[in-house]
Amino acid sequence: MSTLVRDRATVQPTPAAVREPRRRPSRRTLLLAGAAVVWILGFLILRGTFTLTLPASELTDLHRSLNQFNAWVAANRAGNPLFLYVFTPLRAAVDAVANLFITTFAASTTGLRLPEIGWLGTVGLLGWIAFAIGNARVALLTVGVFMFFGLQGLFLEATYTFALVLTAVLLTLLVGIPLGVVAGVYGRVAAKVITPVLDFMQTLPTFVYLAPLALIFLIGPASAVIATVIYAAPPVIRLTAHGIRAIPEITREASDSLGTTGLQRLVTLQLPMARRTIVMGINQSTMAALSMVTIAALIAAPGLGQVVVRALQSLDVGTAVNAGLSIVLLAIVLDRVTTAASRRADPETARNRRVSPRTRYILLGITLVLALAMVQFSRTMLWAAAFPKDLNIGPVIVQAVASASQWMQANLSLFTVSFREAVTTGILNPFQSLLTDTPFFILVAVIAIAAYALGGWKLAALTTACLGVIIYLGLWSDSMVTLAGTLVATAVVMVLGIIFGVAMGRSERVDQIMRPMLDAGQTMPAFVYLVPFLGLFGATRFTAIIAGIIYAAPVAIKITADGIAAISPTVVEAAVASGSTPWQVITKVQLPMARQTLALAANQGLIYVLAMVVVGALVGAGGLGYDVVAGFVQSAIFGKGLAAGVAIVFLGILLDRMTQAAAATPVRKIPSTKSKAT
Repeated sequence: MSTLVRDRATVQPTPAAVREPRRRPSRRTLLLAGAAVVWILGFLILRGTFTLTLPASELTDLHRSLNQFNAWVAANRAGNPLFLYVFTPLRAAVDAVANLFITTFAASTTGLRLPEIGWLGTVGLLGWIAFAIGNARVALLTVGVFMFFGLQGLFLEATYTFALVLTAVLLTLLVGIPLGVVAGVYGRVAAKVITPVLDFMQTLPTFVYLAPLALIFLIGPASAVIATVIYAAPPVIRLTAHGIRAIPEITREASDSLGTTGLQRLVTLQLPMARRTIVMGINQSTMAALSMVTIAALIAAPGLGQVVVRALQSLDVGTAVNAGLSIVLLAIVLDRVTTAASRRADPETARNRRVSPRTRYILLGITLVLALAMVQFSRTMLWAAAFPKDLNIGPVIVQAVASASQWMQANLSLFTVSFREAVTTGILNPFQSLLTDTPFFILVAVIAIAAYALGGWKLAALTTACLGVIIYLGLWSDSMVTLAGTLVATAVVMVLGIIFGVAMGRSERVDQIMRPMLDAGQTMPAFVYLVPFLGLFGATRFTAIIAGIIYAAPVAIKITADGIAAISPTVVEAAVASGSTPWQVITKVQLPMARQTLALAANQGLIYVLAMVVVGALVGAGGLGYDVVAGFVQSAIFGKGLAAGVAIVFLGILLDRMTQAAAATPVRKIPSTKSKAT
C-alpha cells in the first residue's frame, strides 16, 4: 500500500512536492555576510578613529627617504656603473631610434626645424604604406586623416605622436615576437615564467610605469618609449604564443615525419600558420602603444598628449576636444591599417580578393611613384614641407567647442549639476566615508575574510600582505578614496554589462549592431574619455568616474555577451518548453550559468576602471592618482608620488586576484526540468 501511494505521488506530484527545497546558505555566503556585519558594526561604533589619514602636504619618513633616493640618483647618475654601462646606453639607443623617426616625420633640430619629409611627403608615403598592407579604402582614410591634422593646426603634434608610436611598436615587436615564440614552443617556460609576468603587467594602470622610469631614464621621449614598450608588449607576446600553440598536432607530426628540424618547423610551418594571429597581436600592441604615448605626456613626451594635458590642467575644453579628436582619428587609422593587414595575412581572405595580384602590383607601382614624387616635393618646396597656416581651422573648432560647452553649462546645468550632486551626495560620499572612516584594522579583517571565502588561505594571505604594503606606504586613506570610486564605477559597469550583454547574447541582430560600436570604443585611449565629460560636469571626481564607466563598459558588455551566447541552446529550449518566461530564462538559467563569465567581466571591468580613475586625477579625481600627478609636478613630493604608484600596483593586484578567484569558482548545477517532473 505504501508503495502504491509513493508511486501515485511520483506520477501526480502536489505543488509542494514540485517546489525545490530551500538550500542552506553556503559557507562562503555566511563568511561574506559575517564580514559585512563586522564592517557595518565597526563603522558605526568606531567611525573616524584609526583611519591613518595623511594630509596632502605631509610626508612620511618613507616618502622623505624616496625623495633622498631621487636626489642621490640625480647626483650619481654620471658616475654609477649601473647607469654608466646599462641605463644610460639603453636610453641613448632608444633616443636615437626615436629621434630618427621624429626627424623624419615631425621636426629636425636645425634651421627652420623642418622634418626630412614634409607634410605632403608624409601624407603620400603613409597613404602608400596603408595601401600596400591594407587596401584602397584604408589608404584614403589615412590620407584624409593626416590632411585633417593639418587643418586642425595639429600636424606637428600628430607626427610627433605617430613617430613615438612607431618607435615603440617596432621595439615592442623586436622584444615581443621572440618572447611569444619561446612561450609558444616551450609551454613549461610560458606557464612558469612568462605568463605570470604578463598577468602582472596587464593588471597595472598606465600611470604606474611613469614615475620609476622617469627616475631611471629621466623625462623625455626615451622614457616614454620604454614605458610604452613595457605596457604594449603583453598582447603581442600572448597572441604570438597562442598562434603557435593553436597549430593542430597532426600538422606538426606531418612536418616532423618529413625530417624537419625545430628551426625549420618554426620558420616554414609555425610562424606562417600563426601569421594572422601575430598580426592581430600587433594590432593590440599598437593601440596600447598609442594609449601609453599620449599619457606619457606627463613625463614630457611630445605630441598630442601634451596638448590634452595642458588643456585639462587649464580646463580649456575647446583645445582638449580638438586634440582629443586628433587622437581618436589617429587611433582609428592605426586600428584600420593593422586590422586590414591581419585580414590580408589570412589565406582564405587572400583567395577571395577581387583584384588580381598582377593588377595590384601595377597599382602599387604607380602609387609608389606618386608617393615618391610627393616626398621629393616636400623636401624641395616650402609649401609642401610645412602645412600652410592659411588652411588652419583649428581656432574655429576650438572656439565652436568652447561656445558649445559654455552653452551646455549655462542651459543644462540644472540637469548636469543636479545629477552630479545627487550621485555624489547620495552614493559617492556615503560609500567613500564607509571606506575612509572605518578603522583600518577592521577593513583589513573584512577584506581578508572575503578573500578567504573566495579563494582560501592563500588568497587571504596575499590580500593581507597587499593591504600591509599600502599601510606601510602611508597612503591608506588615499587608497580607500581610489577604491571607493573604482568599486562604484565597477558596479555601474556590471549593470550595463548585464543589460546590454544579455541583449547581445540573446539576439544576433543586437550583437551585430552593438559590437562594432564597442570595438570602436575600445580603440580610443583613456585620455579621450575625460574630455567630453569635463565640458559637461566640470573638474570633479564624478567626471573621472563617469569616464571610467564609459571606458570600461565595452569590455564588460562583450565578455557578458559571449558568456550568454555560449550557453547551450538545448538548455534554454528546455527552460522555455517547461513554461518559463523570458525573464525567468534570463534570471534562473542564463545568468546563473554564466556566473563565471560575469566574474571575469567584473575582473576586466575593475582593471579598466582602476586605470581610468587614476588617470582621472587630471580632472580632480583625488586619491592615489592625484598623488602620482603631484609627484610629477613637485619634486618635493616626488617620493609620495612614487609610493602612490606602488600602492596602485598592490591595490590592482588585490582586486585582480579576488575577482579571479570569484571567476574560478565552479557553478552550482541547475536541476533540470525533466528531473523535477519525474
